[in-house]
Amino acid sequence: MQASTVSLAFCAALLLSTALKFWLASRQIRHVHRHRDAVPQAFADVVGLPAHQLAADYTVVRARFSLVTEGLGALLLLGWTLLGGLDALNLWLRDAIEPRFGGMAYQLALFAAFSLIGGLIELPLAWYRTFHIEQRFGFNRMSPGLFFADLLKETLVGAVIGLPLLAAVLWVMAAAGQAWWLWAWGLLAGFMLLMQGLYPTVIAPLFNKFEPLADAALAEKVQALMLRCGFTAKGFFVMDGSRRSAHGNAYFAGLGRAKRVVFFDTLLSRLQADEVEAVLAHELGHFHHRHVRNRMLLAMVLSGAGLAALGWLSGQAGFYQGLGVLPNLGSAPNDGLALLLFMLAAPPFSFVIGPLMARASRKAEFEADAYACAQASGAALSSALLKLYEDNASSLTPDPIYARFYFSHPPASERLAALKLS
Repeated sequence: MQASTVSLAFCAALLLSTALKFWLASRQIRHVHRHRDAVPQAFADVVGLPAHQLAADYTVVRARFSLVTEGLGALLLLGWTLLGGLDALNLWLRDAIEPRFGGMAYQLALFAAFSLIGGLIELPLAWYRTFHIEQRFGFNRMSPGLFFADLLKETLVGAVIGLPLLAAVLWVMAAAGQAWWLWAWGLLAGFMLLMQGLYPTVIAPLFNKFEPLADAALAEKVQALMLRCGFTAKGFFVMDGSRRSAHGNAYFAGLGRAKRVVFFDTLLSRLQADEVEAVLAHELGHFHHRHVRNRMLLAMVLSGAGLAALGWLSGQAGFYQGLGVLPNLGSAPNDGLALLLFMLAAPPFSFVIGPLMARASRKAEFEADAYACAQASGAALSSALLKLYEDNASSLTPDPIYARFYFSHPPASERLAALKLS
């Protein structure tokens, strides 16, 4: 593998993906702004012009901010790779740590330092997103203290979980020979399954409070729905999402009989009981059609394909040199460097997978909606979705091409039209 070929392919992929993102965001901005002053006819009786304009302004501001973040992200990626940032960080940590503490300590330090630097660069953007954009449109409810407390918790949780997992993957890469990627794949698949059980019971409570659903009538209604659909859950919980945001949601967490049903308190404050039932029926539809399982299987397949590609690339000197990094010589291992470099270089090449996954996700949403209409009230689901679109300031007039490329859920017009036919 020639280093020049790798450099050229990487630059082409980065340029094309960044240009496409800019083009799509620009289309979204123009389309939403063009339709700002008139509520679509299909929503004229249920959505007021002020709410429609608020959603349009929120969408445009976020899209413009994405232009900034995507541009900075592309420059940062070039800085880490072809401009020598990762190479300099690697050489410094290798010489400082590997001779005294060994190869594993050096590789873990490389990932930790990279993550810390990336987090510090992202911090001003996250602050602006939270305390300017979300604050401006009335969605942010976080205090600066809570913002930094979350950041500290996320860092600690990431270190406690991520470093042992990374150490295990690096050990497998060094000890399992050419088939290491297959063993690492099994390790990561097991980790994904483990996290399905740990997240709702161990990790999520570190950030939010979960109280049993206190509304007895609503609890009876959703329990009856679960029984009617043949599902069981360990409990119904209300999460204090209002501590951080005015956005509302509901979700399932966990595996098998240990699944939990979680409602945001912001959701329950806006929806009637029959609307909550319809939203839950939609979530049950995802389980009925095995969407959750299929998404997990797809994630495992994609991770396996990525590890297999890394298994070949990590042995090619041109892979490192073409991306601005000199492979380690002598006793220092290359495994951590190869893994980090692959994680940096892969997104521009895998960007084209996004529209395919978004299309499959939209199809799954239509199927879940149809299931909800069969098990609950389609009219209640429609009214609930309208409230959620309004509360989350979701644009009713997204650019069609932008929506096809990015949206994991169907645009409001398509989704509500399909519900009327159900």
